[in-house]
Amino acid sequence: MTLHAASSGLRPGPFAKLATAAGDIKLAHSVFALPFAVLAAFLAGPGSTQAGVSADQATASSWPRFAGQLLLIVVCMVLARTWAMLVNRVADRRLDADNPRTARRAFASGRLSVRDGLAMLALCAVGFAAACSLFGVLFGNWWPAWGAFPVLAWIALYSFTKRFTALCHLFLGSALATSPVAAAAAIDPASLASPTIWLLAVMVLLWVAGFDVIYALQDLDHDRSAGLHSVPARLGPGGAIWTSRALHLVSFAALVGAWQSQPGLGALFLVGVALTGALLVTEHVVLARRGKAGLDMAFFTLNGVISVVLGLTGVVDSVL
Repeated sequence: MTLHAASSGLRPGPFAKLATAAGDIKLAHSVFALPFAVLAAFLAGPGSTQAGVSADQATASSWPRFAGQLLLIVVCMVLARTWAMLVNRVADRRLDADNPRTARRAFASGRLSVRDGLAMLALCAVGFAAACSLFGVLFGNWWPAWGAFPVLAWIALYSFTKRFTALCHLFLGSALATSPVAAAAAIDPASLASPTIWLLAVMVLLWVAGFDVIYALQDLDHDRSAGLHSVPARLGPGGAIWTSRALHLVSFAALVGAWQSQPGLGALFLVGVALTGALLVTEHVVLARRGKAGLDMAFFTLNGVISVVLGLTGVVDSVL
């Protein structure tokens, strides 16, 4: 027996398993929520009028502290999203195995076991709780530590909601909408007294729900045959598309409200708001013209651009 043949029967090591899981849950898709968490952090951070401190009053020593807080927020975001996606993959492994689109996923195909998933989930939960606790240890803010496990429970709930309600898309939206609220609270809990963060959270909730309805179109037949709930399964393609349009319309209104309610967001963020409106319209035009063939562009590309544009213009505007 050759060395290659002998080694082919070896079980993959922990790093290989982590790499397999990372590829399966697509860490790059963190772009949907991370920019909003960063934006909320800047809105609550040094120099923010929302936090009750003008840019002139912010001391030079505030920014190094803020940089440490921002780094912890990014770590928490990555760990929280990894946790939520792993819960989804483990909980849905049998459903995924029966769906041709998802049958090759790591847990559905058996490349990773349930035990592997539980070990990774435990690692994420402990890491997330530890990172949240550092806000208390280093910065005297224990709100993130107190909210760590309730947040993990809430963002895991989405994976089970399609078993009993077509409102599962709104649950997914609410999971991502926790990102700006949690980030602002981690920087300065007093910043939550302003409507801006909440309007931004409403925007994220409805925006994500709207494009998740679109994404669910590709699983319409499987969802119906498996007895799963979704807007496309309930209303059909036409009803799903109009539902998505309505959600995005209200989401855009909430975004405009967030801009109007925050003096620190000026002309540059308004440009981002206008571009977001144009991109949302483009998203639905692509769907109307190309149908399911346009899902990748509508779901991933355009929505990824929206989050980056809003995050970047908002951060630059708040700093300037």
